[in-house]
Amino acid sequence: MTDYLNKITRRKTRKIMVGNVPVGSGFPISVQSMTNTLTTDIESTIKQIKDIEDAGADIIRVSCPNPESTNALYKIISKIKIPLVADIHFHYKRAIEAADAGASCLRINPGNIGDRSKVKEVIAAAKSNKCSIRIGVNAGSLEKKLLLKYSEPCPEAMLESALDHIKILEENNFYDIKLSVKASDVFLATESYKLLAKSCEYPLHLGITEAGSYLPGTIKSSVGIGFLLYQGIGDTIRISLSSDPVDEIKVGIEILKSLGLRRHGLNIISCPSCARQQFNVIETVKKLEERFENIKKPIDISIIGCVVNGPGEAKNSRIGITGGGNETHQVYINGTKSHLIKKQSIFEEVSKLIEKEIRESN
Repeated sequence: MTDYLNKITRRKTRKIMVGNVPVGSGFPISVQSMTNTLTTDIESTIKQIKDIEDAGADIIRVSCPNPESTNALYKIISKIKIPLVADIHFHYKRAIEAADAGASCLRINPGNIGDRSKVKEVIAAAKSNKCSIRIGVNAGSLEKKLLLKYSEPCPEAMLESALDHIKILEENNFYDIKLSVKASDVFLATESYKLLAKSCEYPLHLGITEAGSYLPGTIKSSVGIGFLLYQGIGDTIRISLSSDPVDEIKVGIEILKSLGLRRHGLNIISCPSCARQQFNVIETVKKLEERFENIKKPIDISIIGCVVNGPGEAKNSRIGITGGGNETHQVYINGTKSHLIKKQSIFEEVSKLIEKEIRESN
C-alpha cells in the first residue's frame, strides 16, 4: 500500500468506558445509533436494539423522558449485549434512575438539569454505577445567555457551552466524560468540533444532527464526519438519519471503512458499469450486498465489468472478478488468476468463495 495512505493520526484523548466499550484515541472508533421505538414498549425496543447490534453497532442510545421509560431499562438491559446510553433532558431524577437501572452512559447537559445540588446527585449516581457521561451540545438548543451573547449559534458559542458544562462536572471531580457539539449545518458542526478538539482532551462523539432523510443525510454526514475523521478528530460516531436506525450503522461503518479506520464485512470495489461491461455489474453487486449484509469478517472483493481496470483492482482484493469476452470471466484469488467462470454463474461462484472465507475464519 502506498505510504501516503492510511496515515490518519488521531488526536490524543483520555480514555473512558461505555460499558465494556473503551472510547478514546487508543481504541477503535465506535459506531452507535438510537432507537426510535417507545422505550416503554420493551419488546419492540429490544428487537430494534438487536437488529442494530446485528448491523455492527457498538453502542445503543435510548430516550428516557419519564419514570416509566427508565423503569423499562431494567428489562431492556438484561436482554441486550451492547452498552446502553440513556438520553436525558432536564429531569435529573431520570438520570439517577437510568444509572441505577444499569445504563452505561448518560447523555445530559449538566447546566440544564437543575441547581448544583441536583447535578451532584447525578454525578454520585454515575460514580456509584460506573456510568460515564456525554455532554451533548446542540445548535438547536443552546442556552439563552449564549444566544444573547453571540446573537446566533456559532462555533464560539458551541465551544463555550461545552466548556461550561465540563467545568460543572470537573468541579465535582468527575472526568469520565465524552463530548459532542452537533449542528445540522456541516460548517457549523465541523468548525465547532475543531475548536473543541483544541480545547480539551476528552473523547469526542461526532455527528451532524438532524441530517435529513437517507440520501441527503448520508451525504451531509459523510462530508462532515469524514472531514473531521480525516484530521484525526473523533472517537465515536452517530449518523443521524430520518430512516431505519440500522441504516445509520451501515453508513457509519462505511464512512470508517472508506478512511481505513475500520475493517468490517464486505468491502466491494465495483465499477459503475458502461458499454464495455461483459456482465451486469450493478445487479451482481446488489445481490451480493443483500446476501452478505450482516457478515462481520472483512473481505475485499472487486467486481469489474471489463479488462480495462479489472486485473489491476484484483491485485488488492481477496476475491476478484473481471469481465471477459464470450461470456467467460476471470476469477482472481489474492490478486492471482485462479479460474474462469461463465456469465450465468458469477453470483453463485462469488457467493461460494465468500462462504468459504467465512468458514475458514471460524
